[in-house]
Amino acid sequence: MGKITKKRKEALAKFDRAKVYSLTEASSVVKTITNTNFDASVDIDVRLGVDPRKANQMVRGTVALPHGTGKTVRVLVLCTPDKEEEAKAAGADYVGLDDYVAKIKGGWTDIDVVITMPSVMPKVGALGRILGPRGLMPNPKTGTVTMEIGKAVQEVKAGKIDFRVDKFGIVHAGVAKVSFDVEKIEENARELIQTIIRMKPSAAKGTYVKSIFMSSTMSPGIQVDPKSIT
Repeated sequence: MGKITKKRKEALAKFDRAKVYSLTEASSVVKTITNTNFDASVDIDVRLGVDPRKANQMVRGTVALPHGTGKTVRVLVLCTPDKEEEAKAAGADYVGLDDYVAKIKGGWTDIDVVITMPSVMPKVGALGRILGPRGLMPNPKTGTVTMEIGKAVQEVKAGKIDFRVDKFGIVHAGVAKVSFDVEKIEENARELIQTIIRMKPSAAKGTYVKSIFMSSTMSPGIQVDPKSIT
């Protein structure tokens, strides 16, 4: 490990790395130890006792964060002309089809979420190579392939996020900004963690939630007691 920066030293002095905090305490500590000149994201990492290589142990879903993420979410809707007005009225940033498919093929990915409809999935499917690795590929399971385009745009804009367990069995998600009140950080984090707990696959054996850590973009991780999530 390289030299510890002055900021990191100060952060480490403000909390006990060996301690396991309640979710309420952690939500307060993360604000105290974040020393950045930008509004950092607050992230949650939940390590699960699942084998994500097995389809019946895949944990994937969506959660509506009560206070939104604090991020501006740029939404692209790929749809047929009859749905364009609905998408625009709901607040989509970009709306179209062939022109945006061509733009993405040319390497454009300045977006956070892509929403589309079943009938145009063959065209969108061709972009899998570009959208897949960036986590932008629409999927019926996360509500981003739907006929209810307007509703999907509104939900994403209001703070609906999707999450999935990675190959190491960890769910990682940004749930707030450090500028949020402690209560809002806690409520958003609790909503995500409770949703993950509810999704426990019946095939998962042993301890399901192995550990929970909260951190901000530049801070060390604060260990959270799973028992404090009720």
